[in-house]
Amino acid sequence: MVLLMRMTEGISCRQEDMPFIRNRDFQERMIHMKTGFKAKRILTTALLGVVMALGADGVGAAAQAATDTIVTNSANTEAATLKLTQKWDKVFPQSDKVQHRKVTFHNRYGITLAADLYEPKNVTGKLAAIAVSGPFGAVKEQSSGLYAQAMAERGYLTIAFDPSFTGESGGAPRDVASPEINTEDFSAAVDFLSTQDNVDPNVLASSVLWLGRMALNTAAMDTRVKATVTSTMYDMTRVMANGYFDAMRPDERYLQRQKLNEQRTQDYKAGTYAKMGGLPDRLPTDAPVFVKNYYDYYKTNRGYHVRSVNSNAGWNTTSAISFMTMPLLAYSDEDPQCGIDDSWRECSFCLFQQRCVQKAERR
Repeated sequence: MVLLMRMTEGISCRQEDMPFIRNRDFQERMIHMKTGFKAKRILTTALLGVVMALGADGVGAAAQAATDTIVTNSANTEAATLKLTQKWDKVFPQSDKVQHRKVTFHNRYGITLAADLYEPKNVTGKLAAIAVSGPFGAVKEQSSGLYAQAMAERGYLTIAFDPSFTGESGGAPRDVASPEINTEDFSAAVDFLSTQDNVDPNVLASSVLWLGRMALNTAAMDTRVKATVTSTMYDMTRVMANGYFDAMRPDERYLQRQKLNEQRTQDYKAGTYAKMGGLPDRLPTDAPVFVKNYYDYYKTNRGYHVRSVNSNAGWNTTSAISFMTMPLLAYSDEDPQCGIDDSWRECSFCLFQQRCVQKAERR
């Protein structure tokens, strides 16, 4: 069984930043979701348990230089060669309760993805498996890896992976996001996990932070996924089309599309891709609360990583184009196995979660 798990913008890694993890009503809602059969409830509850347990900072030193290993995936049509760091360079300490190794797998677009695999020690038989990724713009050495390792400590086989075009995964140009390809990345993770000898293919789940809509989109599409949990989920298609808190007017959206397409022309002429620009090196005193939360994770030793889009120069500017016209979750109300936290009420992502909860309640 594969579970999908998605992480969000670092703010999910610390208990004081996550009031919902102590919310028993939220637990009960998740446990009694219309998951169809007992295994789904068990998986969803287990994922939530880890969210509640991970109260401490995922702190660690900033990423250090490490020894590289060349890994080639012969199944990839591009025969992509990746340089995978073998030295532990996570922003959280390594657990002595699990075994860790780097793995690769490929998606239907021929892109090779890099992942950290965490396996519980002294466990035999076939295991339930969980695929973890996110937040949007983060890498597996950040919060997704912390959650994956914590779930492995509890007896699950887990992977935390870098989406296409980011981190140690393949794909060019770099630092590009795509609603279609990033959804496919989750199904590719399910491909990998469901073919492992020590994984029960009937017990698969996903968990996500900030790429939550991608994981839910995958769950609505991929019937192999038995449970999905998102944490502090953003709908990137909605925020890029409408702005934060749906503040963008239609005429402003048209001007934004016009500007982005002009940038495409400039990029093509230059042979390079302009960056959106990441978080400032110094946080302005009047920064919104959600920006302060991002900064507190991505720009400090708590969460900074050299390969993280969010910690550095940000996404390619034109990445936003496809997100503005391709809304996710059109069929999420047909997905019987997802769980969404809706306990946040005053935050930059609560609007996105409310819509998902409303659709889930109609099932």
